[in-house]
Amino acid sequence: MSVKDTKAEVNTITYDKDKIEEKVGSIYEAIVIMGKRAEQINAEIRTELHNKLDEFAVHNSTLEEVFENREQIEISKHYEKLPKPTSIAIEEWLNDDVYFRKTEDRK
Repeated sequence: MSVKDTKAEVNTITYDKDKIEEKVGSIYEAIVIMGKRAEQINAEIRTELHNKLDEFAVHNSTLEEVFENREQIEISKHYEKLPKPTSIAIEEWLNDDVYFRKTEDRK
Protein backbone atom coordinates (compact mmCIF):
# COMPACT_ATOMS: atom_id res chain seq x y z
CA MET A 1 0.00 0.00 0.00
CA SER A 2 1.32 3.39 -0.94
CA VAL A 3 1.44 6.11 1.66
CA LYS A 4 -0.28 8.46 -0.78
CA ASP A 5 -3.17 6.03 -1.32
CA THR A 6 -3.90 5.46 2.35
CA LYS A 7 -7.16 6.44 3.96
CA ALA A 8 -5.56 6.81 7.39
CA GLU A 9 -6.77 9.60 9.63
CA VAL A 10 -4.84 12.84 9.69
CA ASN A 11 -6.38 13.86 13.02
CA THR A 12 -6.35 11.97 16.28
CA ILE A 13 -9.29 9.61 16.76
CA THR A 14 -10.25 6.97 19.30
CA TYR A 15 -10.00 3.33 18.22
CA ASP A 16 -11.86 0.32 19.59
CA LYS A 17 -9.43 -1.51 21.89
CA ASP A 18 -11.13 -4.86 21.24
CA LYS A 19 -10.64 -4.59 17.47
CA ILE A 20 -6.97 -3.80 17.91
CA GLU A 21 -6.18 -6.67 20.26
CA GLU A 22 -8.41 -9.37 18.73
CA LYS A 23 -5.72 -10.66 16.31
CA VAL A 24 -3.08 -11.32 18.96
CA GLY A 25 -5.03 -11.34 22.22
CA SER A 26 -2.96 -8.62 23.86
CA ILE A 27 -3.18 -4.88 23.37
CA TYR A 28 0.51 -4.55 24.23
CA GLU A 29 1.59 -7.04 21.60
CA ALA A 30 -0.59 -5.30 19.01
CA ILE A 31 0.94 -1.92 19.91
CA VAL A 32 4.47 -3.33 19.53
CA ILE A 33 3.62 -4.74 16.09
CA MET A 34 1.99 -1.48 14.97
CA GLY A 35 4.94 0.49 16.37
CA LYS A 36 7.44 -1.54 14.37
CA ARG A 37 5.34 -1.09 11.25
CA ALA A 38 5.17 2.68 11.90
CA GLU A 39 8.99 2.74 12.08
CA GLN A 40 9.17 0.98 8.69
CA ILE A 41 6.68 3.44 7.17
CA ASN A 42 8.58 6.39 8.62
CA ALA A 43 11.84 5.13 7.10
CA GLU A 44 10.16 4.70 3.70
CA ILE A 45 8.69 8.21 3.82
CA ARG A 46 11.98 9.74 4.95
CA THR A 47 13.92 8.03 2.14
CA GLU A 48 11.36 9.08 -0.45
CA LEU A 49 11.36 12.67 0.82
CA HIS A 50 15.16 12.94 0.80
CA ASN A 51 15.33 11.52 -2.72
CA LYS A 52 12.79 14.06 -3.99
CA LEU A 53 14.50 16.94 -2.22
CA ASP A 54 17.87 15.91 -3.67
CA GLU A 55 16.42 16.23 -7.19
CA PHE A 56 15.99 19.96 -6.61
CA ALA A 57 19.09 20.53 -4.52
CA VAL A 58 21.30 23.34 -5.69
CA HIS A 59 24.98 22.76 -5.07
CA ASN A 60 27.48 25.60 -4.82
CA SER A 61 24.80 28.18 -4.22
CA THR A 62 24.60 31.31 -2.15
CA LEU A 63 22.62 31.49 1.07
CA GLU A 64 19.77 33.44 -0.56
CA GLU A 65 19.26 30.78 -3.23
CA VAL A 66 18.96 28.06 -0.61
CA PHE A 67 16.09 29.79 1.19
CA GLU A 68 14.17 30.45 -2.02
CA ASN A 69 14.08 26.96 -3.50
CA ARG A 70 10.30 26.80 -4.02
CA GLU A 71 10.25 23.20 -5.28
CA GLN A 72 11.77 21.89 -2.07
CA ILE A 73 9.37 23.97 0.02
CA GLU A 74 6.33 22.62 -1.86
CA ILE A 75 7.54 19.03 -1.55
CA SER A 76 8.09 19.49 2.19
CA LYS A 77 4.62 20.98 2.64
CA HIS A 78 3.09 18.03 0.79
CA TYR A 79 4.80 15.53 3.09
CA GLU A 80 3.77 17.50 6.17
CA LYS A 81 0.10 17.07 5.19
CA LEU A 82 0.34 13.27 4.94
CA PRO A 83 -1.02 11.14 7.79
CA LYS A 84 1.50 10.25 10.47
CA PRO A 85 3.22 6.85 10.18
CA THR A 86 1.45 5.70 13.34
CA SER A 87 -1.96 6.42 11.82
CA ILE A 88 -1.02 4.57 8.67
CA ALA A 89 0.21 1.58 10.71
CA ILE A 90 -3.04 1.47 12.71
CA GLU A 91 -5.10 1.65 9.52
CA GLU A 92 -3.07 -1.20 8.00
CA TRP A 93 -3.46 -3.23 11.19
CA LEU A 94 -7.24 -2.81 11.26
CA ASN A 95 -7.49 -3.74 7.54
CA ASP A 96 -5.35 -6.89 7.99
CA ASP A 97 -2.59 -5.49 5.75
CA VAL A 98 0.21 -6.13 8.26
CA TYR A 99 2.06 -9.44 8.12
CA PHE A 100 3.59 -10.56 11.40
CA ARG A 101 4.73 -13.78 12.97
CA LYS A 102 5.79 -14.83 16.41
CA THR A 103 9.28 -16.22 16.64
CA GLU A 104 8.29 -18.92 19.12
CA ASP A 105 5.84 -20.33 16.52
CA ARG A 106 8.76 -21.41 14.32
CA LYS A 107 9.57 -24.49 16.43
